[in-house]
Amino acid sequence: MTAIVDIRDLTKTYGSGHQALKGVSLQIAQGEILALLGPNGAGKTTMISVICGITNPTSGTVTVAGHDIIRDFRAARATIGLVPQEVALEPFANVADTVAYTRGLFGKAPAPDRIEAILRNLSLWDKRNAQVNELSGGMKRRVLIAKALSHEPRVLFLDEPTAGVDVELRKDMWRIVGELREGGVTIILTTHYIEEAEAIADRVGVINHGQLLLVEDKATLMARMGRKEMLIELQEPVSALPEALSGYSLERNGAGDVLTYAYDSQAARTGITRLLSDLNAAGLNVRDVQTRQSSLEEIFVGLVKEDA
Repeated sequence: MTAIVDIRDLTKTYGSGHQALKGVSLQIAQGEILALLGPNGAGKTTMISVICGITNPTSGTVTVAGHDIIRDFRAARATIGLVPQEVALEPFANVADTVAYTRGLFGKAPAPDRIEAILRNLSLWDKRNAQVNELSGGMKRRVLIAKALSHEPRVLFLDEPTAGVDVELRKDMWRIVGELREGGVTIILTTHYIEEAEAIADRVGVINHGQLLLVEDKATLMARMGRKEMLIELQEPVSALPEALSGYSLERNGAGDVLTYAYDSQAARTGITRLLSDLNAAGLNVRDVQTRQSSLEEIFVGLVKEDA
């Protein structure tokens, strides 16, 4: 893997003594989408802030597109686009000027066609002459995204980009993420909307208490750590399970007509055949059987609980 972002033994300790990052190492490939998951205070935003030069690391190294973020800050930062959590915009500037100004800050020549394309893609073109303070919260979030894309970054950080925004913007955001990825842009996002990470990420990282618990291909992670469940619908409800079935750790729903059996799909023996036989022997007639895979959210919650 050719890493466009290379993080080695990164630590960050604040003056209060709080250690926000504890020896984080991570390599991110060009053109991939990495979802970074973790509870509030886990270290997600601190890591992004260090990479983007907003705060200095205590120790460790980070390179972006081969540029060290300390020794070659300007070159490294020029490759990065950042959509922060906080909406901080000049209230009396108009939308088009705000986006064009950010492009100029990175030393890029004026490109009206490029700015127009970005604004149109984010449904901001009709608002190009409006002052920022006239916009809704969702529209201001779109302006932040436009600013981050204005200088054509190779790496895009999205720090909780769709938190508190409307469904339409969320859909637009993920459409744009897909288009950028097709163009070779590397995307790192933090999100509390785990279903979105599950839908679009190539790899998933889980961070907690400043430590990177794992980084793994999303499909591999779900296959390795996600359990499967078999839902067994009975023809007649039962008030209690027969003693002969006690070894299966079955869960009975409130109505007593659905039993849940958890098993490891990777195991040599799942126990399903024997369970179905024992159900029949116990006089429980099966109406229907369904299976489901654990979601990424369930896996994430389990990992964080283990690390607590």
